[in-house]
Amino acid sequence: MLTDLEGVDLWDGTAHRGPSTLRFAHAGSDAVVASVEPASASSGLTAVPGLIDTHVHLIGESTGARVDFLTWPLTTRAEERVLHGLANARRALAAGVTTLRDLAADDVQFSLRRALDAGVVQGPRLVAHGVVGMTGGHADLFTPPAVVDRPPVADGPDECRRLVRHWARSGSDGIKIATSGGVLSVGDRPGWRGYTRAEVAAIVDEAHALGLRVAAHAHTEAGIELALDEGVDSIEHGTLVTAEQAARIAAAGITVAPTLLINDRIAAGRGASPEQAAKAVELVAERDQRLRAAVAAGVDLVLGTDANGFHVGFGEEHLELVRMAEVLGWSAERALRSATSRAAAAIGRDDLGRLVPGAKADLVLVRGAPWRDLGALALEAIVAVVVRGRVVHGAVPPGLRDQGTSRS
Repeated sequence: MLTDLEGVDLWDGTAHRGPSTLRFAHAGSDAVVASVEPASASSGLTAVPGLIDTHVHLIGESTGARVDFLTWPLTTRAEERVLHGLANARRALAAGVTTLRDLAADDVQFSLRRALDAGVVQGPRLVAHGVVGMTGGHADLFTPPAVVDRPPVADGPDECRRLVRHWARSGSDGIKIATSGGVLSVGDRPGWRGYTRAEVAAIVDEAHALGLRVAAHAHTEAGIELALDEGVDSIEHGTLVTAEQAARIAAAGITVAPTLLINDRIAAGRGASPEQAAKAVELVAERDQRLRAAVAAGVDLVLGTDANGFHVGFGEEHLELVRMAEVLGWSAERALRSATSRAAAAIGRDDLGRLVPGAKADLVLVRGAPWRDLGALALEAIVAVVVRGRVVHGAVPPGLRDQGTSRS
């Protein structure tokens, strides 16, 4: 367990604080920052909060084998899928990502999250949202039509409420819905409506009654409008957001994860069918200018890669940040906030994404200054990753810690 970190250059999730000493307090399998004190000099290494990827899909083939990413989960036992999910999570962890939010979770991810929380296995923190989707909707169209044993769907307000309750009982941290069609779902169209207003209202009402946040997949103007009207907590993609919607989003304090890299790659044909590529090309044609206007209107965009290990790999989060800075005209520091303190707000965790007293002891030790140059988040620049006050990747140089500290 790590108890002290002496003389690091600190960027605390909002700003650069200079040479600092961090002290940690451990309780059970977790730890918090107990104090942050000025240091007389820096070791030359920088501590930043662990990155938070607010939109991933962990359960995919992790070895790089050439498989059909849509059918692999259907033909692979749950016991095996959970191991691939852990491998994907640890690959992200090695790149400094200490929290992942899976937005298509079921009992596999819930089980993995419990094992991670209990310290049975080492890895990042995991937040898992169960999907409430309609027959023939975006989520359902990831399963080939002839497959009989399908993931659960819900049609009509009462069924929607029941599925929310099912996920709550199973241990879900939140709910994911789709208010527009999607890109990778087969036979789908982004412009399709998805759920009716009554169904979305029932889902959001039931989720909020059970203390669950709702993330809404929404590419189109109509999909974004419906999600906003019914009070979702975050918008995923937000590709064709209008100026009027941007003003509403900013006023409501709702975050948007734009998932730039994956749609760029699909549009370029990487791992995509002609149908999927054509849908992505149509969406990204207007995306960048609309998102820049949304940023100017005060919309809070956060890191969400939509990583699935196929189109975007786990551990490529820093490339998404570079792309966000390019498209949105951000400084490196603004991009870094989107992956730390602002991403924490997106998932409702004000104890993450910062290195201040009381925050969770999750951090990345790097060479360089990532608030000035995002290249300092590249894998080769990472010295150590700490989650729950434990060094889980790399090593902290002995001169930065007290003699009673050991890697565990």
